Amino acid sequence: MGELPGRADVVVIGAGIVGNALVRHLADLGWRNLLLLDKGPLPDPGGSTGHASNFVFPVDHSKEITELTLDSMRQYAELDVLITCGGIEVARSEERHQELTRRITSSLAWGVEAELISPARIKELVPWLDETLLRIGFHTPTGAVVDPVRAGELMRTRAVEAGALTVAENTEVTGIETVPGRDRPRVTGVRTSRGLVETEIVVVACGVWSPAVAALAGARIPLTPAVHQMMDLGPIPELAETGEVISFPLVRDMDHKMYERQRGANLEVGSYDHRPILHHPSEIPALGEGTQTSPTRMPFTEEDFTPQLAAARELFGPLLDRPELGRADAINGLLSLTPDGAPVLGETPEVRGLWSAAAVWIKEAPGAARAVAELLTEGASEIDVHGADIARFRPHQRTTRHVRARAAEGFPKIYGISHPREQWASERPLRTSPFYPREVELGAEFYEAAGWERPQWYAANDALLDRYGDRVTSRTSEWDARWWSPIIEAEHLAMRERAGLFDLTAFAVFDVTGPGALDLVQSLCVAQADRPAGRVVYTPMLDPHGGFRADLPVIRLAEQHVRVITGAADAGRDLAWFRQHLPDDGSVTLTDLTSATCAVGLWGPRARDVLTELTEDGGQCLSAERFGFATAREITLAGIPALMVRISYVGDLGWEIHVPTEHGLPLWDALWQAGQAHGLVAAGAGVYGTTGRLEKAHRLMGSELSPDYGPVEAGLALPRVKDADFVGKAAYLQARDQEPAAVLSTLALADGVTRYPTGHEPVLTADGDPLIDGRGRRSYVTSAGPAPALGRYLLLAYLPADRAHAGERFVVDYLGERLPVEVLTVGRTAPFDPEHTRMKG
Repeated sequence: MGELPGRADVVVIGAGIVGNALVRHLADLGWRNLLLLDKGPLPDPGGSTGHASNFVFPVDHSKEITELTLDSMRQYAELDVLITCGGIEVARSEERHQELTRRITSSLAWGVEAELISPARIKELVPWLDETLLRIGFHTPTGAVVDPVRAGELMRTRAVEAGALTVAENTEVTGIETVPGRDRPRVTGVRTSRGLVETEIVVVACGVWSPAVAALAGARIPLTPAVHQMMDLGPIPELAETGEVISFPLVRDMDHKMYERQRGANLEVGSYDHRPILHHPSEIPALGEGTQTSPTRMPFTEEDFTPQLAAARELFGPLLDRPELGRADAINGLLSLTPDGAPVLGETPEVRGLWSAAAVWIKEAPGAARAVAELLTEGASEIDVHGADIARFRPHQRTTRHVRARAAEGFPKIYGISHPREQWASERPLRTSPFYPREVELGAEFYEAAGWERPQWYAANDALLDRYGDRVTSRTSEWDARWWSPIIEAEHLAMRERAGLFDLTAFAVFDVTGPGALDLVQSLCVAQADRPAGRVVYTPMLDPHGGFRADLPVIRLAEQHVRVITGAADAGRDLAWFRQHLPDDGSVTLTDLTSATCAVGLWGPRARDVLTELTEDGGQCLSAERFGFATAREITLAGIPALMVRISYVGDLGWEIHVPTEHGLPLWDALWQAGQAHGLVAAGAGVYGTTGRLEKAHRLMGSELSPDYGPVEAGLALPRVKDADFVGKAAYLQARDQEPAAVLSTLALADGVTRYPTGHEPVLTADGDPLIDGRGRRSYVTSAGPAPALGRYLLLAYLPADRAHAGERFVVDYLGERLPVEVLTVGRTAPFDPEHTRMKG
């Protein structure tokens, strides 16, 4: 065992596949003083990497996970540890048949070879199963198995040979040293069983142990160890005779949430169909304790596996239905689950310099490791991993109770069928606005946003269907109608004719104050933030590569006071971005006011009429001359001091109205009472976030706006570039000087189409060929929804620049159907009220 260094530039804790891949990529990016620690022996220190069923199915409904998986497969192939055998997901039920058809849609969108195959063809590929039980199969020829332990060994060796890495096995981390920082503690060192190592950067890549290790520094990594059951049955003569590790495609019996795969002479059966079995990290024994050969191989619970074994014997009768069949192995293997099922990557919100690279599965591990290495080195990654950013979780979502509740709910979804709009049921309600009692009275259907209960529509507005029913979409397909209501479209039309009242409390509000406030905001925002007090600027924020990091309004309230407002889903990431860039001199104070404030939106042609009688001057302060668009003013409404912001995401006359939380309910009641004479309706986020914004072609962070695209392609480049420097400026300037490879456009379904895409469907030529732009990116639907005021169903998508023309016709693949679409508008041009006369009047 070599001497432990006294100092390292980066300490990586955990020598599983993620930690090994991470040090390799850090070394490739030029880091030279790296330390890799693990309390276990090498090459297999006893974590999940050593026992995981090491197969890879390349297609996921998530673009992010698919890209990480494809990148990982490329890396595994380069290391010669990948065996391509193909994979088949099989359907026994009609519901699963539709889901596999949907997976074809995803494969087309992300560019992965796949096909639907008949039971007879499945039998040809896997001769030992009973094809009469099956309806169809989803076949990916590139499905594969890997050797992650060998892959990790090769990656680790590469970093050592580059002179960049010291490896310390059998070395336990006993503490992580921190000191107070300007906004939070920061890392200064790692205490181990062999001494102290000074460092400013620690990456926790310990899988199921990650929460315990992060807790040594006072941080939370929101994951829980969970059981996945596996059993190896054999030896089986027919499999032994093949002489192969795996000689036929992987099989996923999706309706039983199981898989079967050859492992030499054995058939491995794995299950996700048992009860959720969760553990605390403290319950995992140390290496050498207990009876199991590895700490993450928990004792097998026979009763949980009995039904699954019967289903496997039914499907693979010729191999398994024999009395002499032995059992080579059976374990309750531990893996990591997070509250939303995605990995947790990036710097922890609680401790500066403490990074997470956890809850990553074998299939996406090298890709995720490369992304973390790039984030550490360059501040941006080639693959968009914002959906895996650990900062997405707000404090209540990082508690043990929340993590375990969501993990228990999410476990059956691993092989389940989840609708894109499906909502979580556990741990609710957690965050409610002051308007919540009134919304309950109105029959609100609540969707969750970062823990907030946000009305999506109101049952009380069902009567609006009598007025607008002939203009509302009729969804005859159960899948299309799921987690949707025609009331949303009726609320939209009522807003367009009269006025709608929206609960915006889920918005996050940050105040940036102090002598350096403006400089900080200028350094992050593309738009000119040095405006007079009272001006509102809607601006992108970019990463160093020029891709989108955020898109939000900033309000100059005073010389040294700027307010930032962002969406609930982006709150944690945006707060972390601002905190990351705080100057060290203490000239800026960043305050999260989200829980101290609430907000309503009031929009529609009668919005000014509703507010008039609540003002102290008979509404004169609300005139277009005195209160212009994109400005903010303090105005008293019904005796309540309010910050009114004249912007409109839904594209109609109106305001965001922000008040302290304690004034929220009186404000709602005053607006509601004043609005009755003007036909005011309560309207939900279905209007705000979908129908209203799509009619105006407004972009959404995480959908249209991502690190994959920049302001030029999104149609958000500004006429002038400010003199002040900002993150991503060089890349932004370069993009402005070039013709864009793609242009964000608004498309509409052809008249008569009665199926309704939800997003992420591929946009194809009329002949069914993919649309691929000059940078190799495929066109797919980023957002979709009805436009009731236009009587159309709209879709947003980036199209190759040479195909982005109004009137161009394409098709969208949706659940196996090719739906005709046409381009309505290109760039920022809104399909509804393109001159913006309504919201600026």
